[in-house]
Amino acid sequence: MKPRKLKVSGFPSPRFARRSFTEQALATLEKGIAPTIDVLRRARAHQVKVVFGTDAVAGSHGRNAEEFVYRVNDAHDKPMDALISATSLSAESLGLGKEIGTVAPGFEADLVATDGDPLDDITAVRRVVFVMKGGKVYRRQ
Repeated sequence: MKPRKLKVSGFPSPRFARRSFTEQALATLEKGIAPTIDVLRRARAHQVKVVFGTDAVAGSHGRNAEEFVYRVNDAHDKPMDALISATSLSAESLGLGKEIGTVAPGFEADLVATDGDPLDDITAVRRVVFVMKGGKVYRRQ
């Protein structure tokens, strides 16, 4: 089976798709693109808070950065709105907004350092330099 080239950055890579999805499953996923973009557009128009969801999406774990790229490039979120959606807004939605999700004194903030400014180029979220969790820096070997 030849993989389809998906047009939306938030969906699996063709190589992953070839291993994991049938042509029918890919077609179903692709049908969800336009409605999802429309829902995000309408939610923004009504100032609905939209938070990032699970990392168990149509794709492999470890590809969460693609949701940022999709939300900015395809669904036209502002980069800062996408970042807030995944951090402080998500923390707030879980009732943890006074503990996590913000880089400030008294908060338990984990950090992801990127090569580049995601406000200027959202694809910088794909280029993680290190992650700081609980004050300890983790780097890929």
